[in-house]
Amino acid sequence: MKLLLYYLLLINIVTGTAWGWDKWQSGRGGQRIKEATLWLLATLGGAMGGMLAMYIFRHKTRHRQFVWGLPSLLLFQAAAYCYLTSL
Repeated sequence: MKLLLYYLLLINIVTGTAWGWDKWQSGRGGQRIKEATLWLLATLGGAMGGMLAMYIFRHKTRHRQFVWGLPSLLLFQAAAYCYLTSL
């Protein structure tokens, strides 16, 4: 279970960093990160990091798919974590 916690911590840091990098790049006209990549990172366990970064950086907050999708994904991931740790 410690390994799972370390994984979740790492993927959430990576996801939040990717969100911040994409916001920074959008402001300066640089190379952006594809939305599909942001979704992939969130789906791999980084929904919490993506959600936090979305509101901290105020990035993608007008996209319904992120505003509704990330909290839904986070609830699913939290339920899966609770189930796995109860085994």
